[in-house]
Amino acid sequence: MNHSNLTHALVGAAILLGGVVTAAGQEIGLQVPHSVRPAAEEVPVPLPEVEACDGLTLEQLEQLALASNPSLQRAAALVGAARGTWVQVGLAPNPSVGYEGQQLGSGGLAEQHGVLFSQEIVRGGKLGLNRAIAGTEQMRLEQELAAQELRVLTDVRIAFYQVLLAQRQIELTNNLIQISSEGSHAADALFRADEVGRTDVLQAQLETEGAQILAQNAQHRRNAAWQSLAAVVGDPMLGPQTLIGDAVGPPREFEFQQALNRLLTTSPEIAAASMAVDRARVAIERERVEPIPNVTVQGLVNWQDNGIAGKPDGGVAVSVPIPIFNRNQGGVARAQQEFVAARRALTQLELDLQNRLAPTFERYANARNQVKRYREVILPTADESLGLTRKMYAAGEANYTTLLTSQRTYAHTQLAYLDAVRALRIAEVQIEGLLLAGSLDSRSSGTSDLESSAGVQTAPVGAIGLVPQ
Repeated sequence: MNHSNLTHALVGAAILLGGVVTAAGQEIGLQVPHSVRPAAEEVPVPLPEVEACDGLTLEQLEQLALASNPSLQRAAALVGAARGTWVQVGLAPNPSVGYEGQQLGSGGLAEQHGVLFSQEIVRGGKLGLNRAIAGTEQMRLEQELAAQELRVLTDVRIAFYQVLLAQRQIELTNNLIQISSEGSHAADALFRADEVGRTDVLQAQLETEGAQILAQNAQHRRNAAWQSLAAVVGDPMLGPQTLIGDAVGPPREFEFQQALNRLLTTSPEIAAASMAVDRARVAIERERVEPIPNVTVQGLVNWQDNGIAGKPDGGVAVSVPIPIFNRNQGGVARAQQEFVAARRALTQLELDLQNRLAPTFERYANARNQVKRYREVILPTADESLGLTRKMYAAGEANYTTLLTSQRTYAHTQLAYLDAVRALRIAEVQIEGLLLAGSLDSRSSGTSDLESSAGVQTAPVGAIGLVPQ
């Protein structure tokens, strides 16, 4: 081997760091002298496996969120308020009692002193219908509470996977920094041996700086993901901890029609809208009985009567309003139209759920396909390409630019794979959570801010760039 090939072999072996095991299980076992061997002994290029250790599980975070998220406490308080309303609207009117005095200026000759009382008697079953309306409203709010619980759980699960994937991205970018640093050492060695020009050294330095940027971005992503997790859990002071879970497990299986049928039959949004229809139906009956007059009974007992005979006496009065002019025509018409609106709102919600499921399922299908392609084709191919390029470079059959390109492609293929996994996990959680998310959004629009702020990648397979989009 001539001097040039020998130098390439030594530097190539320095990049290999004494035998790196690739993702496919191949070991490139080239040895290098200590004079050119860098301080690090091994660069684990593949993604590290999740280690079993003490930390927080998804179930623990879910229980913490169900106990601490203020949106659930707010929804539960509204249910309690509805129970109070149910009690109140079914109570009969209180009786009235008072004093009545007549002929008080007669100098005691004709004065009358008595006790006056009255009672309104509610007729037409109004109190029962009042409670029927309040009862359906309470059930509607209970369904809203169930929907809010799903929003909280969905947000926790999304944030959980965001943190896990951000941590793995940090580990991967740290590996990229190590690889880039070794490339920079190799370029320096070649430059000192007059085998490459200054351009290769500068290119290696730029590669290292780019890896530093990616690593810092990954750290920022993890910090933001943890802050979101702490917020949806309801404990803003919750410090970063180890999470126990597998974010890159096998995809879940969903079919669009099955997911849609599950939405339409089990969604608490549908149940709440159905309760609103029932409430509007009962409200029509309540408005129809409103013209039935209530009876007011009044009584008087005079314990002192200085008039004729001077003995105690009394009186009774019964009054009933006559519904001639006001028969609650407008109230009945309003209730009927509110019933129509409630039924149309239910139909609108069913169509809205289908409309919301369509793009979510598309993201799921795209991400699932990408993850499958990455696992079965792209990652093994990139792994094999990296191993072959390193061997060729060590043998002097490939230049440094080719080696850099192969390393960069491998690293960014792994990053793109993590982005595809992130999109898949979010879509899966949203489908399982019946499209309910955004628990901290007072509007409860059903769209989580976590997704929009997560930088979810849905680019097609092979869209690999130097800087994450």
